[in-house]
This record gives sequence, structure tokens and C-alpha cells, in this order.
Amino acid sequence: MTTRRIRGAAAAVAMAGAVAACSAPGGGGADGGASAESVVIGVPSEPDTLSPLLGYGKDGNSKIFDGLLARDADMKLKPALAKALPEVTDGGRTYTYTLRDGVKFSDGEPLTADDVVFTYDTVLDDRTNNTAKSELDAVKEVRADGDDKVVFTLDYPYAAFAARTVLPVVPEHVAGGQDPNTGSFNTKPIGTGPYVLTGWSKGEKLTFKANPDYWGGVPKVKKLTMAIIADDDVRATRLRSGDLDGATLPPNLAATFKNDDGRKTYRATSYDFRAVSLPTGNPVAGDTAIRRALDLAVDRQAMVDKILDGAGRPAYGPLPLDDPWYAEGIDRPQDLDEARSILDEAGWRTGEDGIRAKDGRPARFTLYYPSGDKVRQDHALAYASDAKKAGIDVEVESATWEVIEPRMKHDAVLAGFGSTGDPDFGLYTLLHSSLAGDGFNNMALYDNPAVDEALGTGRRSQDPKDREAAYDTLQRELVKNPGYTFLTHIDHMYVLADRWKDLTTQTEPHEHGFASGPWWNVEDWQPTG
Repeated sequence: MTTRRIRGAAAAVAMAGAVAACSAPGGGGADGGASAESVVIGVPSEPDTLSPLLGYGKDGNSKIFDGLLARDADMKLKPALAKALPEVTDGGRTYTYTLRDGVKFSDGEPLTADDVVFTYDTVLDDRTNNTAKSELDAVKEVRADGDDKVVFTLDYPYAAFAARTVLPVVPEHVAGGQDPNTGSFNTKPIGTGPYVLTGWSKGEKLTFKANPDYWGGVPKVKKLTMAIIADDDVRATRLRSGDLDGATLPPNLAATFKNDDGRKTYRATSYDFRAVSLPTGNPVAGDTAIRRALDLAVDRQAMVDKILDGAGRPAYGPLPLDDPWYAEGIDRPQDLDEARSILDEAGWRTGEDGIRAKDGRPARFTLYYPSGDKVRQDHALAYASDAKKAGIDVEVESATWEVIEPRMKHDAVLAGFGSTGDPDFGLYTLLHSSLAGDGFNNMALYDNPAVDEALGTGRRSQDPKDREAAYDTLQRELVKNPGYTFLTHIDHMYVLADRWKDLTTQTEPHEHGFASGPWWNVEDWQPTG
């Protein structure tokens, strides 16, 4: 989604095994702390920035910051920095929030309405490098009404606007004097959240301490460490050795902890999908017949069964099968005969080597996946195997994100996206032609007028029936001309030492590890003893 991504730690560290070891949980070593109050979590990636002005925490659950609103365990909106849900007037064009009393930033300065205005104005400023600013496209003006009221005026009624105000609020008195793109706030943030950043060793770990003045009450977990470990196997090994209290793991590795005493496995459903981007400008991957054939050639259920160990669902589009906005009847099984027929009709003829060609060009393209990500690797290899059965040669290569990013506009990538909350979240940035090639937005450079129109209707209409019809049309258009081959929706798996209670999971977006996971509410955990 997306959504500004959190870069895979494979791009931040050359070898996951070289990541400096944290002390054993509660061991009082390099990470310090007592076992009853300290938690060390292994995650595969780290953020590019910790500034919400550049997109960090935009979907909520940042431990350093709070938004006006937040989501509970059932993903329902609830007040956070605001006293209550917004007052909505003027036919859905005006949203008024009243701030909670007595909230302070971690440096002791009070939160004011001006801080909220500064946050949103800066995100929307064209000079700010926030690739998610299109998600606030409806905002015409943000203004303070005294110290404790914030009024948003929208250009058009936007049904999902309240959910966008989980965006973390930053202090103007600190960030206001800096360039939002390059300032120190990006790595030394100050917020109102339950935790305060105490250190960030890039490619190694981030450490946090409980905010003693947190408006929601002082957390029982006094120290939180996020250890950055790109390699799935290394993360599992360190968890098994006791070097970590918990970790996010792919399903096959999480299953190996199933019978471990003292550890508990958590499974979160998600909107997180794996797909192959098929860049429009690529002479093979951008061909509609090739795209349609690949969509029919893949065996999605086999990927769920064999790669995800059953912890997921086939993906026939960007929305999961159980989503209320999912278009009924677009499910489609593997059909190699139909895939071959489509290619035959389009003039892609099979050569002696079994690979098709058209006008002297072989049906061949490169598919990149980020190194160290076993789940993406397995998806890529399965995809290539299925494609070859239809006569399409997909050459799979692993690389760091530094290598992949310059190639994304021309080469296919095993991508991951998915946002929760509303179909507009994620779909607009994934598919709208105005965002083609804008960083990780619309990676496929997809350009479909019918999809653009549907995205516009879905964003601007407040009539649920009109929105439902728009997103139904969008999903059916993606079947006719898929700019991506959607493969699977992945359940997120976590294993943690069973020393705390009140751990729960939410339905999660693609980005997880820091904001999502059983630690989405770590400030509310209670010791079991």
C-alpha cells in the first residue's frame, strides 16, 4: 500500500547474521532492563524515517506518537488526542475535533491545536517528500479554533476522512524549525505517545523507554527493543536461543514453535497481499495478453498451501476474499488451457524451446524479489514455474532494494501492499494513473481510465451503493487487464514469550512489525506474574 513502504532491512544490512546481538531478554546486558519490564522483538525491517511528516505511522499505532483518533482491537475508530469522535457538518465537508485536556509532548511542552495544523499543512506541502499525501487529497484547509479545537474543511465529502486522522501529530516547536525532508526530527522524534525513542542503530535496533508522563497511563513494559534482523531463519534461530522475547516470522517457521513451552503463537488476518508488478512499459510484461495469461496460469491455492502453510488466502485482486467490498464472482482457478489460448490468439507462438515469441521477441522478463525474504522468494519461484507451463519465461533474481528501486519502472517485482480501513486506502495509490511511477505508488505504471473513474467515485461519493458499484467495477477491470498478478493474502504470524497478558491482534495492513503485531497495544500489556 500503500502506501509508503517500510524498506526491507535487506536494504539496510548486507548480512542479517552480522546484526549485532541484543542481550538475552532481561539479561541486563547491552539492552539492559529486567525481564519483567523489558521486551526485545525481532522484526525484518526498519523505517526509512520516524517522522510522520514523511509518512511514518500514518495508519496509526506508532509508539512514539498519537493521532487525533486511533483504532481499537476491532479496528473501530476511537478518540486519542481528541476528546471524542469528530463533529461532522456541512454535508460532510467540515470535521471539528476538540483536543484532550492536559496532553504534553515527551519534552514537557503542551499539545495545542497549532501542532495539529502544522502537521497536516506540512504533510500537504508540495515541498514535503511524503508519497502518501494523496490520501489527504480532500483537505482544503486546516485551522485552529483556539488552543483546543481543530477544524478541517474538505473540498468534497470524503466518507473515509475520519479514519485518515489517525495520522500522528508532531510538535511545531521542534519540527517547525527544520526541513521536513532532511531535519534531525526524522531520526530524533518527539511525540505524545506511550514510548520515547532512546536510540537507533541503523540496521541493528531501535530502543524505546516508557513515557512517564503519557496521558494514557504509564506502560508496564518499561523498555522496548526492536531488533532489525532481515533473514527469516536468523530471526527464528535467535528467538529459539532466547536472544529475543518475540519475533515476526513467516508461517512455516512460526509453525516450528507450535509445541514450545513458554511461547505463544499469534495469527493476525491481514490485507497484506503479494503480487507481481507488471510494468506497462515493459514490452513483454506490459502486453495485455501476457498479463491475462499469467493471471490464469498461476496456482494461487497451491501457494497458500505450500508456501504459507495454509496461513493465508488466494488473492484474486487487492481486496481479500472476506472483505465486504470484495467483488463476488471474480475468483478464478488456475486454467492453463485458457492461458495458452489467449497467447495463441494474440500471436505469441511457442518455439522449439517451449518459450513463446511474437515478432521475434521472446516471452521473457525478469522478476526481482528482495533478498532475505523467503516468502517472496518462494512466491517468485512458484510464479515462474507456473508461467513456464504457459510458455512464458520469468527469470527470477534477488537483490537489495537499492538495486531494485531504479528498475521498478521497467522490471517486474514481487511486491507487497495492502491497507486496512477503507478500500480507498491503498487502492488509489496502487492503481491511479496520476501516481504512476511515483516511488512505490502505482509501481506497474498502470493506466486504465475505467479504474481511474472508479477510484474517483469511490473517493468522492458518500453513497455506499455508488461506492460499492465503483469498487466492483474496479476489481472486474483488473481481471480484464491486470497490471499486477495478485497471488496471495498473507496471515501475519508472531511468536512471543508467554510472560505478558492482554496481547491481541488487529486486522493488519502490509506494513507490520513496528506498528502492527501483538505489540500494537504494548502500552496496555500486564505481566502474568
